[in-house]
Amino acid sequence: MNSLFNNKYGICNSLIGLIIIFSLSIVPSFAADVKNSKDHPLIPRYEGSSINFYKAEAFNEFPLLIDGIKSGRANNNPDSVKWLEGKITSLMYVTPSGRSTLEVMRNYEKALADAGFEVLFSCKKEGCNCKDGKCVSLSQSFFITSGGQHNMNVRGLRYLAAKLSRSEGDVYVSLLVTSHKYDTPKGWAWLRVIEIEPMEEKMVTIDAAEMNKGIDKEGRVALYGILFDVNKDTIKPESKPTLEQITALLTNNPEMKIVIVGHTDNQGELKYNMDLSTRRAKSVKAALISDYGIAKERLSAWGVGYLSPVASNRTEAGQTKNRRVELVEQ
Repeated sequence: MNSLFNNKYGICNSLIGLIIIFSLSIVPSFAADVKNSKDHPLIPRYEGSSINFYKAEAFNEFPLLIDGIKSGRANNNPDSVKWLEGKITSLMYVTPSGRSTLEVMRNYEKALADAGFEVLFSCKKEGCNCKDGKCVSLSQSFFITSGGQHNMNVRGLRYLAAKLSRSEGDVYVSLLVTSHKYDTPKGWAWLRVIEIEPMEEKMVTIDAAEMNKGIDKEGRVALYGILFDVNKDTIKPESKPTLEQITALLTNNPEMKIVIVGHTDNQGELKYNMDLSTRRAKSVKAALISDYGIAKERLSAWGVGYLSPVASNRTEAGQTKNRRVELVEQ
């Protein structure tokens, strides 16, 4: 078998990205890597492969597929997805002609095992919920199911997710290996590496005076210092300074009553985001009551999902701005 890699990172898939590559990048030859791309330092490529897509993100979230999608979107299959946050490196390799997806995947499996990774989940076509070589993209991550839109004619589809436990931060790998049924003898290995590490904190905590100023001027103030676990309503410890300033605001204004409003970006279905934003707003209300002694009569909580954006959800920067908690004066 071909020598492959010594890996300490995790990778997730995006069938959306894969579909784009299938539709735009099936060309006679891949003689060179795309400009400014490089192998992940811990994961050398399969011998004879070339890089057709490369992206490195300092910090983002990613849903790792750890079980087959039963039906519908990933949000309807909570046991099938593990949400991760950290540094993400994405690579699409074009694998050489004459090599089966089984051979490529076995090389990756051996290299992962040698590097100390534990396989969390693996599947091939039928086990990944693919029928007749047709798979579907369900979100911006890698999820497989039968039927639906964005059908792809693929063969030999194989997937695995793996984890490496390290004291400096765990690493996850998600890998999709496949080839096209008709257009080329070459194959594809779509790889993402997720390094679990804390986000670089750049948000400035708004103090009580600034909150009061915003409410006095516009009747509301947007807060970005209240943080939650991915896809959950659990408030992170880093939110404490902002919660303390909300408490100071209400203490300094004993007659003030506020509505805590949760906002999300537009990733996922509206119904799901409405529920998530409401649960998050209620978590903030509960924390202010139980941990900071604010009277419950002064607080109410609602969620509006992505229905009130302050920026375009077409960019990651805009999505970040739209994920917020607002205080609205009653």
